[in-house]
Amino acid sequence: MIRIVLADDEHLIRGALEALLGLEEDLEVVASADNGTDAVRLAQLHVPDVCVLDLEMPPTDGIYAAEEILRSVATRVVIVTRHARPGVLRRALTSRVSGFVPKSTPADQLAEVIRDVAAGRRYVDPDIAASALTGESCPLTARELDVLRHGHQGASLQTIARELHLAPGTVRNYVSSAMAKLDAPSRHAAAARAWEQGWI
Repeated sequence: MIRIVLADDEHLIRGALEALLGLEEDLEVVASADNGTDAVRLAQLHVPDVCVLDLEMPPTDGIYAAEEILRSVATRVVIVTRHARPGVLRRALTSRVSGFVPKSTPADQLAEVIRDVAAGRRYVDPDIAASALTGESCPLTARELDVLRHGHQGASLQTIARELHLAPGTVRNYVSSAMAKLDAPSRHAAAARAWEQGWI
């Protein structure tokens, strides 16, 4: 039996996936969540074979939940998404995510992906892979991405500085550098561009 933790903030989709996967004789959804924080907690509690995580999920996204889960639990992760921005797949693979599929994937095909991933293989939807290959490379440093990520969530410079344990002046320098690299007129525009590309 392949044990699954499922996380999606859309209740209808989560319920449908749970019901459809539950029809498979060798799959069992042992817990489900509607946010990344609970997904991490449930994965640590149940230690499933596979976690199926929605990409767009509060408080950050499925990839950050995946990173936290994979740091603490011997499991595998499949990301499902409605909108696969180009850089997201690169982030997912760097984070050791094993599967990446669109939400339009039929339930029986998703079940096969889960079986493959549980057996140690990887699966990336071909269309998502093709779009990732044509996307531009990220010119930003990890710290610049951190600052833009917090800014995209609406945090002030002072809040970003406090959360990242940096001086406000240092945060401003990172923001200015990111704006210059992206030719963006404001930090909000820079954050929006980074999000559109899937870098944050």
